[in-house]
Amino acid sequence: MRVYLAKDLLQANQSNADENRRILKENATLMVNIIGSPGCGKTTMLQQTLKHFSKWRTSVIVGDLYTSEDAEKLAPWCDKILQINTEGGCHLEAGYIGDLMVKEGLLQKDILFIENIGNLVCPAEFDLGEDLRVALISVTEGNDKPRKYPLPFQSAAATLVTKMDLLPYCTFDLQTLNEDLHRINPGLEIFKVSCTNGEGLDSWYQWLDKQLQAKKRQGSN
Repeated sequence: MRVYLAKDLLQANQSNADENRRILKENATLMVNIIGSPGCGKTTMLQQTLKHFSKWRTSVIVGDLYTSEDAEKLAPWCDKILQINTEGGCHLEAGYIGDLMVKEGLLQKDILFIENIGNLVCPAEFDLGEDLRVALISVTEGNDKPRKYPLPFQSAAATLVTKMDLLPYCTFDLQTLNEDLHRINPGLEIFKVSCTNGEGLDSWYQWLDKQLQAKKRQGSN
């Protein structure tokens, strides 16, 4: 009998993530891993993003413990959607993502979004082979999340501060949040957005479009 330590599992996952990254590059497919707490607005933000970029060939993998409710909300706006139910597992793993990319034809798309399981701890520890990690925090959560859970923000290319339309009704300090985020990750892109009134979404769309165009150029080299 062999005992598997957490280090063994992370090393195995990293090997699978590196392979995912290799085949994504070969196929010029951009993978975006979206991480955030339950209720921070991942599904709503992704829904608006998919609507805006209807010209893209898009696929989505949704991770949840149970139900397919989020996947059902997103299905009308993308070319292909897959649901992963972990039934208690707190994160997605690179090996399973890689299998789905190949078996389900997701590498034929321009962009693959991963809506990770609502959690700021475990998903941040498991590299899926993504090109971009995007961390969400809503103004309804409190601005202490980056200090308490720094890893998802430290490893992210961008952070979306969601539900900005609710800011007047929340005790949320944007200046403190900005300072904390830039201390944790000096190169982090920060977008303050609202899917209710559209605030900040154009800047997010422009940035994401640039990332996709760069991936296409990389794939052609």
